[in-house]
Amino acid sequence: MSLQSLVEKFLKLYAEFHPVDVTFMGLDGHDHRLPPADAGVIERELFALQALLREAESCPPGASSAERLEGRMLRAQLRLAIRELEVRPRFHNPAWYTGEAAFGLISLLLPSDPPRNPDDLRQRLETLSGFLKLGEHWLANRAVPTDWVRRAKLECTALVRLLDEGLRLHPCWSEKLEVPSKTASQAARSFFASLERHPDTNPACGEEFLEFLMREVHGLPFGPLEVEELALAGFEQYKRELERMADQLDPFRNWREQLSALENDHPALEDVIPTYERWNQRALELADAAGLVTPAKEYSLSFKNLPEWAKSIVGDLYFLFYRSPPVERAGSGSIYWVFPPGDDIEAYLRQQNLATIKITHVVHHGSVGHHTQNARARTSQVRLGQLAGTDCASGIAMLSGGTMIEGWACYVQDLMNEVESFYTPAERLALKHAELRNAAMCVADIRLHRGRWGLEEMRTFYREAVGIAGGRVWSETTRNSIYPATRLMYWLGTRAIRQLRQELNWETRTFHDRLLSYGSLPVDWVAEELRESETCAPIA
Repeated sequence: MSLQSLVEKFLKLYAEFHPVDVTFMGLDGHDHRLPPADAGVIERELFALQALLREAESCPPGASSAERLEGRMLRAQLRLAIRELEVRPRFHNPAWYTGEAAFGLISLLLPSDPPRNPDDLRQRLETLSGFLKLGEHWLANRAVPTDWVRRAKLECTALVRLLDEGLRLHPCWSEKLEVPSKTASQAARSFFASLERHPDTNPACGEEFLEFLMREVHGLPFGPLEVEELALAGFEQYKRELERMADQLDPFRNWREQLSALENDHPALEDVIPTYERWNQRALELADAAGLVTPAKEYSLSFKNLPEWAKSIVGDLYFLFYRSPPVERAGSGSIYWVFPPGDDIEAYLRQQNLATIKITHVVHHGSVGHHTQNARARTSQVRLGQLAGTDCASGIAMLSGGTMIEGWACYVQDLMNEVESFYTPAERLALKHAELRNAAMCVADIRLHRGRWGLEEMRTFYREAVGIAGGRVWSETTRNSIYPATRLMYWLGTRAIRQLRQELNWETRTFHDRLLSYGSLPVDWVAEELRESETCAPIA
């Protein structure tokens, strides 16, 4: 069987067991379904995955870069799916059920081009009760990390609010949804009540599985021990640099105080969205004019207020302000949701400070960050590279895309520093703190899943050494515990891109455009192909 046929066979299998993911991808035919969770699902899925892996391993590696990368990506995702079912099955995590249930609906409520079939929403609502009931059976008397249970409860209450209130505010609402939404709401309440009976257990995945994720899935040339040492050295270096920069800017205030002061520089409430728009356009223009990268100007990004139907659920769900557009339903542009203020307008405006708007929203997620990377990924010759970065219910669809996706978005934060007029000196201090944070979270990811730290030690480190706001610490560390080797991909991806740029010494725009052209794949695999490339001559 050809590689292309194997990839299509994999996607068909993937859709069978992950229908919510493929809704986010824009692949049709499964929007009416939730994932199977019957008693024999693990054995059935394992059998199919193992058979497909045997076929993939016997397939020739391919003559072109695209074929080689496609084959590596296919094998990595098959091996990952098998290992997760064997040692860390999703069916044992209550937050998987709540995430799939909630985003099974939300994926059909988000804008789509062409529009979704409204009857698919009704069918998903009708299957939601049975899905959650199966979850109760899987989880009965099972030890589950306490924080996973807490996350599931928060998501469950958000799901109830969506079913009881939010859904009725959506344009798709009709009387046909009244009975299935009430039944689904009762099922969500029952699932919530069932979560009271779980003894606690350690969330660590263990060193062996962590090493597998790093080497086989992320394609890294090293394992946990070496990366922990590298990241710790990076953390100490960035800390010294941060302290030195802060002292040069203001010797009477430390870096924490100076970063806090950035919150005072914010737009007026009515100017929040226009500020997003102005800086996004400026980033696109400056990056292009400076020859840094070819930005995705042909694919629009619209900044809009969060819709009414979603306002009551965003705090407790993985509801992103920016999502990768569905590859097969991308339309002509993406929407970037600007979250609304709460009761404390001043606190909201401090969060919407210019440094955060520019670094996080405009550069990391919008303009030349995720927005451009996703636009380029859709044109990749690697089919799985097109789809891997899809934002799903709890994270990206295929973990192997992570070092490119998050590595690029963090890397371009500093890349825009090469345009002298873009950041202020105080904002450059925030950039250095972002480097410190990413190295620290890489250390924490490894120490937690090797079993050296528990979650409370991780949280203390985030608060005291990294300066992460208290409100973010619990949700961030809980996600880290559920998804091992996801936080390390930010720092390691950034590091790999920087090193490759220095090594190849190509013209700047050419290097970045070629890097992004492969799609959402491990940076180290793409690096191997770029080193072999003869189409770009090094700068003399």
